[in-house]
Order: sequence, then C-alpha cells, then structure tokens
Amino acid sequence: MFAFSQGEYDNAIAALRAVLAVDPEHFDAQLSLGMAYCRKGDFATAIVEGHRAEKVRPHEQLVHTNLSLFYMRAGDKVTAEHHGLQARIASWKSNMTAPGMPPAAASDPELELAKPKPQSFKLPEKFPDQPWKKNKPAG
Repeated sequence: MFAFSQGEYDNAIAALRAVLAVDPEHFDAQLSLGMAYCRKGDFATAIVEGHRAEKVRPHEQLVHTNLSLFYMRAGDKVTAEHHGLQARIASWKSNMTAPGMPPAAASDPELELAKPKPQSFKLPEKFPDQPWKKNKPAG
C-alpha cells in the first residue's frame, strides 16, 4: 500500500499479486489491485480485477463504486451507472442493520439483539359496564 500511495503502481501491482498468490480470496488486495490498474490508466484490466473483487463480495458498496469509476473512465456510461446504482443499494442495505453491528454480524443468529418474549394475558370474565351502550327507552 505504501508503493500505491507513492504512485509506484507497478510495484504495488507486483506486491498485491504476491498477496493474492498466497490468498486468492484476499478482498482488500483484490480491490486495491483494480484501483492500481485504474491509476495506471489500464481500465480494461481494472474492470477485470474489479469483477474478481465482486466475486469475493458481490454486495460490497466499494466494489460497485470502483467498478462504476472504472467503467466511466473506460467510456461505458451505461454500465458505470448500473454499478453506481448497485453501490447505492449496497449502502442502503448496510444502513438497515442494527446500530453498531457490522453487516456480516446482522445475519448471524448468535449475534442478534435479544428480543422481548411475548407476554400472555387473561381476559376478564366480565367486562366493565359500558354506559354508552345502555338501551334507551323508546319514545
């Protein structure tokens, strides 16, 4: 990441590929690899690497944000808008989880918040008088 931050994209790409050789599912390395190619101006390869990150985490907001950027820079506005919308949808879904709980934890039943138990109650045998329902004399 230091090489990336210094603009040494070829060195960053080599280092990120080394990480992915050891752990092909390393999401951050895959995501960063796509961005490194984008910064180099190789948008076609950035798109390929972005879709590999999408396979690891298909509903990740940052994946679709990056893909939107890559497609826009490559000149494909329609596909860029599609991924922009997917990024927006992913952000809405992540905001719908319990406060302070990461999105992955929201689907784990062991990490769910405690839910109140339903209370049972008994109806009274006789309801109180209802003066507004008393029969009025016919007249």
